[in-house]
Amino acid sequence: MEEKNRALKAAFPHTIPVFTGFMFLGIAYGVLMDSKGYGVGWTFLMSLMALAGSAQYVAVTFLTSAFNPLYALLMTLIINARHLFYGISMLDKYKDAGKLKPYLIFGMCDETFSIIYSTKPPQDVDPHWFNFFITLLNHSYWVLGSVLGALLGSMFFFNTKGLDFVLTALFVVIFLGHWKTQQNRQPALIGVLCSVICLLVFGPSNFIIPSMIGIIAVLTITRKNYVREKELAEEGV
Repeated sequence: MEEKNRALKAAFPHTIPVFTGFMFLGIAYGVLMDSKGYGVGWTFLMSLMALAGSAQYVAVTFLTSAFNPLYALLMTLIINARHLFYGISMLDKYKDAGKLKPYLIFGMCDETFSIIYSTKPPQDVDPHWFNFFITLLNHSYWVLGSVLGALLGSMFFFNTKGLDFVLTALFVVIFLGHWKTQQNRQPALIGVLCSVICLLVFGPSNFIIPSMIGIIAVLTITRKNYVREKELAEEGV
């Protein structure tokens, strides 16, 4: 029990920015669900069992339009295709997670991936329990925000325009934190450069998957040099 408490205390501070972002985004989602006739119960179940972020917003359209399961499946795969790359990046971190592994895989989202991938737990904290509590806390924030939004939507009407920018701001904060803590910023620069090039080539609606492929390709090519530099840095050379 003490091991879990240490992991929870170590994980919580890293999730505070996500709490802020998820509360706003979750509330906006809950209000949208309620406005389409899906109250607190359905909103709670969607956020608890789907946990798909942007895909949940799109799912509202699926729920209120003609039933087309194949189209819904394809759209969800396209929207969340980036998670395939997240999973590949987490193979080493999750390989010995044991009974925690299924939930760690299920609870993976953009923000959870960013924190777990870029953060090392303290030496006296089990890394798998640390990752578990980051995932659990972020999941809880999303569910809580969604339920609050559904409750507020049933009582008040307000304009939610602009709330989606909270997610962008959240990613900027996480990126800056990662930038400050890492000595080797080459992977971050590669990510930014590939994303900008793909944005210019493919446009804002289609650049995510090409940029992910480009980032992985460049990092794979430069991996040996990166690993060697990291080993030399650890040896103090």
